[in-house]
Amino acid sequence: MFTYQIIVEYLGTNFVGWQIQKNGLSVQEVLEKVISKFLKDKIRVIGSGRTDAGVHASEQSAHFKTKFKIIDKNIFINSINFFLSKYSVSILDIKKRPSKFHARHSANERIYKYFIINRRSSLVLEKNKAWHIKKKLDIKLMRQGANILKGTHNFSTFRASSCQAKSPIKTMKNATIKKNNHRIILTFQSKSFLQQQVRSMVGSLKYLGEGKWNLNDFKKAFLSKKRKMCAPPAPAHGLYLSKIKY
Repeated sequence: MFTYQIIVEYLGTNFVGWQIQKNGLSVQEVLEKVISKFLKDKIRVIGSGRTDAGVHASEQSAHFKTKFKIIDKNIFINSINFFLSKYSVSILDIKKRPSKFHARHSANERIYKYFIINRRSSLVLEKNKAWHIKKKLDIKLMRQGANILKGTHNFSTFRASSCQAKSPIKTMKNATIKKNNHRIILTFQSKSFLQQQVRSMVGSLKYLGEGKWNLNDFKKAFLSKKRKMCAPPAPAHGLYLSKIKY
């Protein structure tokens, strides 16, 4: 058996998420269907993480095992992408990996980016690709809030009630906020994240930026370790799985 890693880009708008589900089309299902047909082998694609419905990826990492050796990666990528084009999914690269490689368990770091467009006018080109917030946000205050998230903490406040992670303790390697005109990019780096953690943190930082919370309110919510203290999570369509490091 041969083990291959694929780097995948997708627009999550019309998917129920990464993972195969009964209630609609998933990214995993599309990839397995197309790759299995091309290789004439039953393929199981394992992702580095499960993105929710509406969440996008600029560099999702996944792996699969097959009894066939892929001789020419360009032929593989071009052929697979021909059939994937109607789904807004694209394979960017494929690499042969050792048999022990696992897209999820072997990952050392995950990077998520969240995009906000902070302007009065409605979105056209970036509709369903960023969170449109009309009220001007206080970026300086949001950055102070983001700094509080850095380090090892109990992130229970930002954890979905359906989260199955064994522990709410996570180490946030970095949390940054950059602004360029109307575009705000929030970047979060950690080995792993809880379910809805990033969207919950962004929603709470938005409360801070628009003046609904002050810095003490933000700290109080974070340190409470109570989900009910969290601000409403940011919508899925602004979130991107940006990179997986091994």
